[in-house]
Amino acid sequence: MPTQKILLTRRWPTEVEHYLSQRYDVTVNEHDTVLDPDALKAALRSYDAICPTVTDKLPAEVLQAGAGKVKILGNYGVGVSHIDLQACKRLGIAVTNTPDVLTDATAEIAIMLMLMAARRGGEGERQVRAHEWNGWAPTRLIGANVTGQTLGLVGFGRIGQATAQKAHHGFGMRILYHSRNRATPAVEALTGASYCHSLEELLETSDFVSVHCPGGAASRHLLDAKRLDRMKRSAFLVNTARGEVVDEAALAEALRNRVIAGAGLDVYEHEPRVLEAFMDLENVVLLPHLGSATLATRVAMGMRVAENLERFFAGLEPRDTVA
Repeated sequence: MPTQKILLTRRWPTEVEHYLSQRYDVTVNEHDTVLDPDALKAALRSYDAICPTVTDKLPAEVLQAGAGKVKILGNYGVGVSHIDLQACKRLGIAVTNTPDVLTDATAEIAIMLMLMAARRGGEGERQVRAHEWNGWAPTRLIGANVTGQTLGLVGFGRIGQATAQKAHHGFGMRILYHSRNRATPAVEALTGASYCHSLEELLETSDFVSVHCPGGAASRHLLDAKRLDRMKRSAFLVNTARGEVVDEAALAEALRNRVIAGAGLDVYEHEPRVLEAFMDLENVVLLPHLGSATLATRVAMGMRVAENLERFFAGLEPRDTVA
């Protein structure tokens, strides 16, 4: 009989839940609702492993409840800005994530948001559904080209590189990027990317700016009113990374005043709450955090968590340790 007790804080694909239940004493959050801090504290005191998602906020005060009991957090996702990693290190709690397997799915959403924002896809779909479309006209819903334009990437990890590759080879886009570390010449050649030494240079040059850097305190409001003002008036901003990277109030104001042409968002600073100021703006596309939402990707994410747990409980170093 399995001895390790594991909690999945949300429902996962059935295939993965079954796989884990054959190996561990698994509890699933059948209601599939976000656990509040008290529920998370109780879980941390009761389980050997917690498998959280981005919806689970795990600051130091919550994590402290699991001191001496919970051994590992097998995060279902790449980003871990919702987990206090320093507190985990101090408390001896291992943390893993799921890189690689959601790269292409998230890059696809970034490309989709670029197309929807530039070609005014959201506006057009709303017109059709509201029975407001009365036929083709030469000047109706005129948008902007994507093919051949300049794409600037803020952050150049796996997802940023995949987005660059799709945009460069699929749409003939010129690729710029800014990140803490410059990529290798081989990666730059594969993605057609050129390095910008400053974020400001990238913002001033790009027709599309796509955010791919990690979240957390270090990057909170990296794109604020001053930096949005550095963008072209014809430019579009896309965010599939973490909501806190963009100052949402500043972005709404920039969109309303046409400081930039448009935006496409898949993530928000206070999910699931979306800033009310966005709701009456036609030049922003709003998606409900769909980045990794394909069945194959979500199964692969779960199996990556399972692999990390198996290695950890076997006394081996997990493949994807982040703390």
